[in-house]
Amino acid sequence: MNTTENPTIVYLRVSTAEQETDSQEHQVLEYCKVRGWQPPLILRDAASGASSSRPGLEQMLAQVRAGGVHQVVTYKLDRLGRSSTHLAIIVGELQMRNVALICTSQGIDTSKQNPVGQLQLGVLMAVAEFERALIKERTLAGLEVARRKGKRLGRPPLDSKIVRLILEAETRLGRHVRVVAREIHASPSSVFRVFARFRPDADQRGS
Repeated sequence: MNTTENPTIVYLRVSTAEQETDSQEHQVLEYCKVRGWQPPLILRDAASGASSSRPGLEQMLAQVRAGGVHQVVTYKLDRLGRSSTHLAIIVGELQMRNVALICTSQGIDTSKQNPVGQLQLGVLMAVAEFERALIKERTLAGLEVARRKGKRLGRPPLDSKIVRLILEAETRLGRHVRVVAREIHASPSSVFRVFARFRPDADQRGS
């Protein structure tokens, strides 16, 4: 297994490209210096917490998965996750790989030698599980309200005219999903659905 040569990763994130990570970086690097964790690997992102595109975070996780990382050091918990659920997933992976998470401005240290950090980790996981349960409950409640109002759930039915055009094109062009889709300017998924419904036992070709 390939392993990183640096046991300490510092992860920094600011919300916009205009903001600077200098203040975060100074405190975090000073924390590492006092503990003799020099020089750490520094990874940065300039993105909002809700952004799904964070190359620095992805690189950090890739290094953790490669092995050899002992601790990930960041400024605050909200620098990592988009939500408490997302954060819990990240922390859970760090724990699974025996990598401590340290947040210098919040006194959080999830290393096994720190019982307070382990308690904080348990609270974080409980909050994330509670959030997941709330999301599920709201989703089920919304579906139930929609059913009571007579709303059709799932994919809308295909227009009968589209179905007729697809089947007519099939007789001319054969069972070629993309060819038929191009011919009648329909989506391949719609063509596939019609073939699956009206010709379930026939071979369906993608081109």
